[in-house]
Amino acid sequence: MRLSNDAFAKRLGIGVRTVAGWHQKPTLRPQSAMQEILDTALEQASPAVQARFAALTTEAPAPAAAESTPDAEHRLGADPNISAALHWLDEHAHWSPGTARREVAARLTQLDQRQLHDRAARRGRVDQWRIADALHTYYPDRTTGHGQYVAALHGEEALTSVLTHPDWLDLACPLLPPADKITVTNTTPDNDLTLDANSAGRAAQRIAETLALNIRMLDGPLFRLTQVAPRAGEIAATTEVTRFVRYALTMDLLEGELVDALATNEPLEPGSLPLRDKYLPNIKSVLDLPERLCCGGTLALCAIARPADPLRGPADYVLLVQERSGHVVNAARRLAVIPKGFHEPLTDYRADAHIGATLRREMEEELFGRDDIDSTNGLPLRADPMHPSRQSEPMRWLMAEPGRLRMECTGFGLNLVSGNFEFAGLIVIDDEEFWQHYGGHIEANWEATSLRQYSSLDRSMLTELIGDGAWSNEGLFALLQGLRRLTQVGGNRVDAPEIEWEIR
Repeated sequence: MRLSNDAFAKRLGIGVRTVAGWHQKPTLRPQSAMQEILDTALEQASPAVQARFAALTTEAPAPAAAESTPDAEHRLGADPNISAALHWLDEHAHWSPGTARREVAARLTQLDQRQLHDRAARRGRVDQWRIADALHTYYPDRTTGHGQYVAALHGEEALTSVLTHPDWLDLACPLLPPADKITVTNTTPDNDLTLDANSAGRAAQRIAETLALNIRMLDGPLFRLTQVAPRAGEIAATTEVTRFVRYALTMDLLEGELVDALATNEPLEPGSLPLRDKYLPNIKSVLDLPERLCCGGTLALCAIARPADPLRGPADYVLLVQERSGHVVNAARRLAVIPKGFHEPLTDYRADAHIGATLRREMEEELFGRDDIDSTNGLPLRADPMHPSRQSEPMRWLMAEPGRLRMECTGFGLNLVSGNFEFAGLIVIDDEEFWQHYGGHIEANWEATSLRQYSSLDRSMLTELIGDGAWSNEGLFALLQGLRRLTQVGGNRVDAPEIEWEIR
């Protein structure tokens, strides 16, 4: 019938989650009453619909799915990262070898790219504040001192999904040792996880959709947080190493489950979000880092000094904001500060455990065009990918003299969307010479569909930006904390709105 899940559910007079369940479990046999409803719908359908149905239930693939099948099937058989994901799924679902590949192949033939794009559009219409408010309702329990980050400006409030603590905010922590005390204690990937039938099915669906939409997935190492103690001027934390596929096929599925429920106005209550009930059921589980998978990363508001300009006005900082592309694993099609990246090692696990190391790498990758350190292009083969001899020209200039590049951590939180850790930062380049020489070199990579610039003196535009519902929650958190700190250190180059925070 070429209907969305919502429209088809309304046509049949049933719940949209039932229709979604058919997609997740294509081998499911409906009960007799439901079969009668489906029989009636088919009998009343137009001849064209009946012809399409007949074609779809033969051995021939569906026309809509056939467009992407060759590339997707090639990756299913040849992409070592997809093979690693399938092997991981077989192992942790306790399936016999090869079961995951067959399961994903079957789901791939059932996917309609138009429906996936329609779903992406629906997800994009769910505002940041709706996600934050829904999670505030879902997690009514609160641990002493912890709560969701709320910013107030001009009488308006901005609630985020970032669970934080007063001691974790306004850190003003330089992202260099000894203040940046992130250490790695175990570099052997963890394997202590068993998937139930629902979780395994969701993981298989994720792999199938990754193939159909040509989303990049790499089975690379990823840092997981096990302990953290942020305080003003210092970050102390310990990490271990896991694999990206474990995160992508478990915790990262929580965002889609939540946003899909909000997009279809499903009630959020215990039992309505099975993956969230399993992996992140309450605030206690969110804070219990040693007993759960807590991956994440860092993102920073980037402020680059510009000289006065006859058209633009007085000397200011240019502030960069990205719109994330649809090919990224999380926060797709959302606004975020740039750079933004997963906290992951390249080759030197101990040195790369520092948050500052990730931010410098992300600047090279997302702003200065170095695709050789993009982990989605493959694991690094060079012994020292960040060696000074390999730096981009803009980064080489910044590192040539102390003080040209200032990076600070402005806040820390745990994002209730997927349980990720978020280190919010501020990058400041005070020398106007950088923008004059290298402003034209700055170009976002494939992770962004657009790059916007704002003036640190444009209070009204910044106020409007903060109120945009398209923000990712972690992006808004980093923007707000970054603006607070920039107001303190930026002098007369800054006229940002006054921002106060509270924990709720």
